[in-house]
Amino acid sequence: MGNISSEPPIPTRRNQAATLAGIGAIGLWSLLALLTVASAPVPPLQLSAMTFALGAVPGLFWAARHGGLGQLWRLGWKVHAFGTAGLFGYHFLYFSALRLAPPAEAGLIAYLWPLLIVLFSGLLPGERLGAGQVLGALLGFGGAALLIGRSDAGSHDSGAFFGYLLALACAFTWSTYSVLSRRMAQVPTVAVTAFCLLTALLSAGAHLLWEKTAWPAGAWGWAAILGLGLGPVGLAFYFWDIGMKYGNIQLLGVSAFAAPLVSTLILVVAGQARASPALFLAAALITVGALLAVDRHRSRRRESSRRG
Repeated sequence: MGNISSEPPIPTRRNQAATLAGIGAIGLWSLLALLTVASAPVPPLQLSAMTFALGAVPGLFWAARHGGLGQLWRLGWKVHAFGTAGLFGYHFLYFSALRLAPPAEAGLIAYLWPLLIVLFSGLLPGERLGAGQVLGALLGFGGAALLIGRSDAGSHDSGAFFGYLLALACAFTWSTYSVLSRRMAQVPTVAVTAFCLLTALLSAGAHLLWEKTAWPAGAWGWAAILGLGLGPVGLAFYFWDIGMKYGNIQLLGVSAFAAPLVSTLILVVAGQARASPALFLAAALITVGALLAVDRHRSRRRESSRRG
């Protein structure tokens, strides 16, 4: 989840390590849905506060050893506001969606963000949407509509339906954040630490105002909180930032589209989702739609480069 760049870096050992870091982030995000389900009954804002406080820990250690903690607050209020809004908004919507709707279905809808990134980037100055991107969008949104429209997935349950809408808003939030983050490509990775800390503080304040505190149920619930904070809500963001800035962004972009399928399979294997043809058809539509859109997007850019 991060910046977009049209220029691939020169392959080096650093480049390869950064690409592996980005792939590691994708793997960690595939566990996000499972660990979120296991953290119940912790409410969304409290969950965000707990996990982002943990997620800041690796960055605090790194910052203390490389330049001191003071560097975290020299980035400017616009950078802090932008990063915090992206992390807070995405995870509040995601955690809320998975509390209200079936996790596999809600998670797949939230994973429309890679496709939306391609679509939104096509609306930037000097870009345009091609037929492949439009077709990919239709396939992706067709998969989401299949999930929302399934009667056995709770389409008559107002809570589940609202959860699906939150998951869709989640996808729009992260894709918008990712495309706009192109303007902040020079912001150092250590900034993620500040974003995590501010998100944790904002979430804690909102939790005290609007939620009733609830703690994880048993050792597995606490393990899920720890896993979230150090994995999908922690190290994954540092890894992804490094991958986006120094790795093979084309390879990482394609790899990200495997996350919906992997996440769904993990939920099914763990017994948190029921395997069904509709579920896997929706996963395939969302994944293929995203792959088609990004493939046509890259092909069009290559043609434009040759003409130039």
